[in-house]
Amino acid sequence: MAHETFDFDPSAPLGSGFRDAVQGAITAFIDDRAGELADIGNELDLPLELARVFTGGGKRVRPAFCYWGRVAAGGTPEDPAALVRAAASLDLLHVSALMHDDVMDASNTRRGVPAAHLQFAELHRTRGGRGDTDAFGRAGAILLGDLLLVWSEQMLATAGLPVERLTISRPLIEAMRTEVTCGQFLDVIAQSAPATADLDAALVTANRVVEYKTNRYTVQRPLQFGAALGGADPQLVEQLALFASPIGRAFQFRDDLLGIFGDEKLTGKPAGDDLREGKRTVLVAHALAAAPAGERAELDAMLGDPSLGLDAVQRGREIITASGAKEAVEQIIDEAYDTAIAALDRATVTDEGRTALTALAEACVRRDH
Repeated sequence: MAHETFDFDPSAPLGSGFRDAVQGAITAFIDDRAGELADIGNELDLPLELARVFTGGGKRVRPAFCYWGRVAAGGTPEDPAALVRAAASLDLLHVSALMHDDVMDASNTRRGVPAAHLQFAELHRTRGGRGDTDAFGRAGAILLGDLLLVWSEQMLATAGLPVERLTISRPLIEAMRTEVTCGQFLDVIAQSAPATADLDAALVTANRVVEYKTNRYTVQRPLQFGAALGGADPQLVEQLALFASPIGRAFQFRDDLLGIFGDEKLTGKPAGDDLREGKRTVLVAHALAAAPAGERAELDAMLGDPSLGLDAVQRGREIITASGAKEAVEQIIDEAYDTAIAALDRATVTDEGRTALTALAEACVRRDH
């Protein structure tokens, strides 16, 4: 079989060529599954359609850290197609998590379209289904997330990677799956906690969530997995963790800012949704600790209120900004980026890998969606 031709630019590691290759790998994999679902029954038409919709697009950060981690450790493989497929499988896992997140957070939109649970609920309505429409919608979205989780493992297993290298590297992906699930539970616990003016305690909780739900899932494990595929020794795997951890945290802190201050035309999520969902982020922890008592109580009352309108969201933004929390988080992001780049400077990686990882770090912290 002829090798697929890829020409990815390490100075633009998330460029259209790379993103198109990842999309092509996912599309091909789902196309191969379509026949299996058709054999089961046409009731699977909507899950298949939504699998295509929600895996279409996205930032492709996890596949990028995986791919360029491999390049950083061992250079570009002679035939990168298997590596692209393996890296792309991480986005099936990611979309699986998004389907479950949207149910837990009662989110209305995802990537600019109605969230999966709302689309399944609409199917229930249009067919005149019995029982609770919203419960049907939630059940459909949970099962779609489960299906994508299963497919992510299948896509990785069949990507065509050398068996011995995949065997050595697989524990990093298995750890990532456990960590992100536990990190999500930590987040659920944190969202239900009462407000506190004890910044240190609030930051400990928020940072634990960020470490397991975001850093290890988005940056550290994909990067280490890719590096292990490239033959990285334990020392390099640890060096890359010292780079990844601050970048993973900064990625989430930027997400937290966008979740309240972002432009919904760019983020694909309604403005201020993090307030409606009651997310106890590092940003919110700083604001609750620093705001005057009256404003602290006002902001705390907003958290988890799904009926918040745009005026209330704007008021929340004003309280957060006046408390100094927004500026403090921007400073944390800058410091994390500097720490990560210093760690990368000390790592023994290829020139292409260093260029790509530097650009990825920049993309993680200087983004608007």
